[in-house]
Amino acid sequence: MTWPFHFLSDTTMKTIFSAIRLTLISMVLFAVIYPLIITGFAQFAPNKGKGETVSINGKTVGYKLLGQSFTEDKYFWSRPSAVGNNAAGSAGSNKSPSNADYLATVQTRIDTFMVHNPQVSKSAITAEMVTASGSGLDPDISPASAIIQVKRIAAARHINEDKILALIESNTKQPLLGLFGPDAVNVLALNVGLDELK
Repeated sequence: MTWPFHFLSDTTMKTIFSAIRLTLISMVLFAVIYPLIITGFAQFAPNKGKGETVSINGKTVGYKLLGQSFTEDKYFWSRPSAVGNNAAGSAGSNKSPSNADYLATVQTRIDTFMVHNPQVSKSAITAEMVTASGSGLDPDISPASAIIQVKRIAAARHINEDKILALIESNTKQPLLGLFGPDAVNVLALNVGLDELK
């Protein structure tokens, strides 16, 4: 029987078989062994790697590290999401800052924010409150973005602004080791705290 690849040289055949072996080894290493190792490490993480949930009265209301939408005036609003905060489709808008559709979307967000926060000047609105993040799943906003929402929330809940400002301060996370990343505050944690305020 004639070998079907008789026209290939020995060197070429060795290269092909080496590539096949490398592919099989990589599949086992990265599709089986690596996921098992990561799953093992995840067992030592909060909630065994299934995500850190936030519960009220035994009912899960969300995940601490996954953004979700809040639109009521009595709550802090999250950063806009190009994917509707859908973790299965994490993505940014993928539109350039000069794209006409993108600019129209941002303008609509600015207008909406101004309607609900009439006491805030347009120049005081932080960029993150009207632009979506790269992931579309940001759970945090900056303290500045939280502070510009205080008057709206205080009016909606009929509570003192100082209580809300104290809540922001107590929930503000400092940069890792004081160096890496900006100050941030978790929106879900803030809103749970609002509901617990007397």
